[in-house]
Amino acid sequence: MARKKTITRDHILNAAYNLVIAEGFKRFTARNIAASMGCSTQPIYLEFANMADLRQAVVDRIKSELTERFQKTYTDDPLIDMALTYIDFAIENNSLYQSVFVEDHLGVDDMRQFAMSAALKRLDKYDSVKNLTETQKNNVITGAWIVATGIADLMSAGFIHISHAQMIDILQSVLKDFIENKRFSEVDDDNIVSMARAN
Repeated sequence: MARKKTITRDHILNAAYNLVIAEGFKRFTARNIAASMGCSTQPIYLEFANMADLRQAVVDRIKSELTERFQKTYTDDPLIDMALTYIDFAIENNSLYQSVFVEDHLGVDDMRQFAMSAALKRLDKYDSVKNLTETQKNNVITGAWIVATGIADLMSAGFIHISHAQMIDILQSVLKDFIENKRFSEVDDDNIVSMARAN
C-alpha cells in the first residue's frame, strides 16, 4: 500500500505564503520554506515544477487576497475605498507591501496592470469622468496612486500619523483636481508610467 502523503501542495503553498507575509520575498528559497515546515526540500519539488512555479502560485494567492481586500468599504466612494485599503495594507503587512509594490517581485508591468485595471473599473462609476479620454482616466488613477503611495510609505515608516478622515480629505482633493483640471493631460503615457514606477 502506498504511503499517504503527509506534506501536500496546500501545505507547501501555505508555508511559502506565510514566509512571504512575514519576511517578503527576500528569503523565498526552497530551503527556507522547507525549514519552516520541518522537512526536506524534496516535497516542494514533487508538488511544484520549480521555484518559479511555487512563486507564481504565491503571487496568484496575493492577487486574490488583494482583490478581496479591495472590496472593503469605508466611504461611499469606491476609488477612495481602494486607496484606503492600499494604505492600510502597507501599514498592516509592510513586508508584503514592500515585496509587492516597492521591491517589484511581481514585475512592474504585471502589478501596474493589476492595480490599474481594478482602479479603472471603480473610476468608470464616476459620472464626472464620462467625457475624459482613456489617457486622462489613467492620469487620474496615476495621480491618486502617487498620493496614496506617499501616504502609505510615510505612515508605514512612522513619519506621519493621520486619520482615515484626513486621508479621505487629501484623496478627494487630488481626485477632484485631476478630474476637473485634467492634470498630466499633455504628458505622454511613457512618462506617466515612469512617474508611477518612481513612486
